[in-house]
Amino acid sequence: MKLPVYFEKMLKQAISARNNAYAPYSKFQVGCCIRTENNLFFAGTNVENIAFGTTQCAEGAAIGAMITAGERKITNLLLVAINDSPCTPCGNCRQQLSEFAKPNMQVYVCNPQGHLQTIKFTDLLPYSFKF
Repeated sequence: MKLPVYFEKMLKQAISARNNAYAPYSKFQVGCCIRTENNLFFAGTNVENIAFGTTQCAEGAAIGAMITAGERKITNLLLVAINDSPCTPCGNCRQQLSEFAKPNMQVYVCNPQGHLQTIKFTDLLPYSFKF
């Protein structure tokens, strides 16, 4: 599969964010980069807390930066973790992403060496909560 021209930029930003993760408890560092419909890029990393329920995932951090900048629609998301196997968004993040995902949003799942898989967001969360 030929990857889009913006893929390398997203991967670099996600790896840079992952390298700054605060994960002293799980040691599971995650980096995320989202691309908006206006071709802007926002990165985020996970920030753990000893009370795990207050931990912020990388996707949530990236969404917060995007919203702060005034953007509202995500066209692509890239995730990279520290392990070689695929890391997809958790259930909570999938629901958060559904709020801002463009139809057919592509999710790129990567390891530190690069691309592993491309998944259509609706395949990750086919029945998001809506009202």
